[in-house]
Amino acid sequence: MQETRSRVGLHVNGRRYELDVDHRVTLLDLLREHLGLTGAKKGCDHGQCGACTVLVDGRRANSCLLLAVAHDGTRVTTVEGLGGDGAGGLHPLQEAFMERDAFQCGYCTPGQLCSAAGLLAEAAADPGAADLSRSGIAEAMSGNLCRCGAYPRIVDAVRDVAAIPQAAAPAQDHDQAHDQAQAQDHDQAQAQAPGDGRVGA
Repeated sequence: MQETRSRVGLHVNGRRYELDVDHRVTLLDLLREHLGLTGAKKGCDHGQCGACTVLVDGRRANSCLLLAVAHDGTRVTTVEGLGGDGAGGLHPLQEAFMERDAFQCGYCTPGQLCSAAGLLAEAAADPGAADLSRSGIAEAMSGNLCRCGAYPRIVDAVRDVAAIPQAAAPAQDHDQAHDQAQAQDHDQAQAQAPGDGRVGA
């Protein structure tokens, strides 16, 4: 009988997860139903509204279209993991969205934020190809629909953050920083351990 389940390992918001999942489970359902990360929303379930947008290895993706088993070993960032050094641990985009009142019902906001974070990371990686004008941002964000019509203020918020140095750092840096911190803690623990530094000493 053909196997219908597989073991999948994912780094989600800087944390490693090992899960046994059905081959039919989408990344969106894994995040929401298996990990309890409900920021990414199920809107159209056809990849047309952008409410489910997350970052996969730093790139924007519609998680409702991705099978979880096909993304073993990838790094996923959801709106819950954007974080930052701002007030309350918010990402600069989250602060800008509040300052600009760039949402109404808020259903699309997690996807808008992840898409904007991915856009700014793309711009930081290739500044020459980036168009961060109003029309450029609107075009780049066109896959994220807002039924409340908050588009002008969403664009304003993204432009505000685009003007902040370092705010457009690659989106996967959060996970990389987490891994580096763990490695440093491990090295420090070894350095402080008794012995002459040799394994088994």
